[in-house]
Amino acid sequence: MPFFKELRRRSKASFRTSDSSTESNGTVPTTKSTSTLNSTPGSTTPPSTYYSNGSYNNQMGSVKSNGDTPPIPQRPSVMVPHSNRNSMIALSPSGSNGTIRVPPPTSAYAPKVTSVMDNSVVYHKVLLVNGEIGDPNQKPMEGNLTVHHDKDGHAFSATNWPVSDSYFKALVCLSPGWNRIRFDFTSPKLSHHSLGTPPTQHSSYIMLNYLPLTSAPPLQLAILVGKDSPCTYDAVPQRIQTEGNDLSMAVRKFRIAAHLWQTFTAEQMYRHKFGRRCFRFEEEWQTGTLSMRDWETGTMKNETRVHVVRSDKTTAELRDLQNAQQYGPAANKGDLYSIAADAVKKYFNIRPGQKQYVACLLLDSHWDPEAGTIRGHAALGGTGDDLGLAIFGSHALQSYPSCIEEVVPAFSDCTRTDTKHVANDCNESGSSWEAANIGIGAHMHEVGHLFGCPHQENGVMLRDYVRLNRTFLVREPYSTRTKSQGLPVCRPEDECGWHRLDVLRFRHHPCFKLPSDEALPQDDSIQFFPVGNGSVICSAASGISFVEIFTQGDDLCRQHIDFTNTDPRRSVMPRQITLAEADLRARLPEDKKKAKLALTVFCGSSRSEKIEDLEELLSKKNIVNLPLVRQAPKRDEGLTMNAINGVVGLGKSFDTRPGFKSKKLGFSQLEGSKPQELILESTHLQTKLLTSVKVYSGYALDGVEFCYEDGHSQLFGKRGGKPVADEFFLDTRRGEIILGFYLRAGLWIDGIEILTSTGRRSGIFGNATGGSG
Repeated sequence: MPFFKELRRRSKASFRTSDSSTESNGTVPTTKSTSTLNSTPGSTTPPSTYYSNGSYNNQMGSVKSNGDTPPIPQRPSVMVPHSNRNSMIALSPSGSNGTIRVPPPTSAYAPKVTSVMDNSVVYHKVLLVNGEIGDPNQKPMEGNLTVHHDKDGHAFSATNWPVSDSYFKALVCLSPGWNRIRFDFTSPKLSHHSLGTPPTQHSSYIMLNYLPLTSAPPLQLAILVGKDSPCTYDAVPQRIQTEGNDLSMAVRKFRIAAHLWQTFTAEQMYRHKFGRRCFRFEEEWQTGTLSMRDWETGTMKNETRVHVVRSDKTTAELRDLQNAQQYGPAANKGDLYSIAADAVKKYFNIRPGQKQYVACLLLDSHWDPEAGTIRGHAALGGTGDDLGLAIFGSHALQSYPSCIEEVVPAFSDCTRTDTKHVANDCNESGSSWEAANIGIGAHMHEVGHLFGCPHQENGVMLRDYVRLNRTFLVREPYSTRTKSQGLPVCRPEDECGWHRLDVLRFRHHPCFKLPSDEALPQDDSIQFFPVGNGSVICSAASGISFVEIFTQGDDLCRQHIDFTNTDPRRSVMPRQITLAEADLRARLPEDKKKAKLALTVFCGSSRSEKIEDLEELLSKKNIVNLPLVRQAPKRDEGLTMNAINGVVGLGKSFDTRPGFKSKKLGFSQLEGSKPQELILESTHLQTKLLTSVKVYSGYALDGVEFCYEDGHSQLFGKRGGKPVADEFFLDTRRGEIILGFYLRAGLWIDGIEILTSTGRRSGIFGNATGGSG
């Protein structure tokens, strides 16, 4: 018994600490329970408890029914080296080490967010939020939704959004890190107070983590003006009097339009199960314009930068050029795009290999009512080696919102277009809100071209942007375009969208890259070759993303195969696929099953390769008879060479096996080009040992000579280029052989690299930066 008493005394003492965290009565103060790990001066450690969803229920689950909080179990102190760092990373969703908690909804009519989950991570500043009030099937509600930010009064002001038939949409501005957003619903129908008192408030909360992206190239915003431009845009006199039409207002309107592009695209990516990945903008510290109050008070914030680019052309010279595709004959077709590209390249000082993506607004566009033409306007977009550019005129700019608070009013404004002062673009802008659709949506269409999207059979890339307003409104106004009343409730199925093929292009575009994406391999090429039985093998080190199928006469892609796995647990794309002609034709309508087929194969590095004629690729002309491996030829079976095409073969008495040609590189347009084929003797004669490869090159590849141990060699191409050829030796003692080649090619073969079975690479001989890999 004395032994057990002594053991109990020692056990009780072992639970006490020698520091100030223990009171004199031996109890542990709850106010210091989260400081157990902060015993080292100068260090800061997150609290021991982290609520992953920031919900009130998780916190209250540990409270006893009598209201007493149970003691938090103590953890042993962790000794860390002394540090003078005073920084702290807040790991809790509230951003304040768990001291701020998210309360539960206050009533059955509290707003329910249906488009984004609590604790979601987003990558863009303005988030579109959809939701419902109560049960729309039981009692449709009308009222007002107020969005509050946890930084109200400092960084963001409250915004109001209409509720129609219990359905709401709102745009929420976020700051980097965790954001606690409160949604308040008010409706006179739910008020139980006497007259003159405010209606009952019904609230809910959501936590959102905004992670700004900095590793992906930005989409730059630029306004192009003539060298003598007054920097104003078309507007009716009333607009000029109330809000102005100067450069400052143009910047604000263009900025909010770009944020609507971003918000719309991120929401579309989410609906296609790719998360809310999107392109980003360059930002700078300046007077805020996203909120009306920021502009009125002069609050400084990180805002999207809009560059003002001066052209070396005058305003009159720019207005003499117009989009000939839309407005009939015009001199110097396409010059507006070239002028804008030259000005942008000069402004950004673009160097080779430093690609920029720029959406450009032509501020000097001007509606000429007498000629019925928008002068100085072009709707064009495209991408090149150093610049991706989308240009559009400013003729609809007056109808754009200038801040978040004006989005709903701008898309609800039924003011008729006064063609004495502003344009009715393509006769689809009969009212102000429809003009905003055309201006913002058509420019976004050109941004789609900038990111590599062609026209599609539906969606934004086929003028579906005439319904862009439905993405941001719950109730649509009267349309002069359709001469009908708008939708009473704009649901997701009623909205416009990006086509699936557009979204697949965005998924692997450099501007849409996320920090969590795996690094792409150095080899970004796509290989394809027939393998008999009507099949083609396609391979890419970065994975095959999707394949577009075209039939003869198609101007749009109407069939495709998607190899992108949307399951986040299995996001790896196949590196090799087999396409059977029979399976491809089975996807076509009956009247197209026998038509000529063309394929475009896309990979994870955002590159593509086109098979112009599948039937030709599968034909016998792409089959080469390879000789079987033999010890040595007999005296009466000497080597023969086809003098016409340079094919090296053996006598007829030798059996053969089929080989299949890969895709052709280069366009054979250099003077003196002629077809040539070569089969290495070392591949079928065991007595032939390949020891080295000589490469003849200068600024391009002239020829490749394969040298054997017996002094014999085989020349592919011709000798030329540098006075002395580059020679790459194989380690024959280790059995090293040629595994393949890496080529730089465009119109011709610029350079070649030899790959071996031991993993060695020779380095590129010729022009290492010419063409593409």
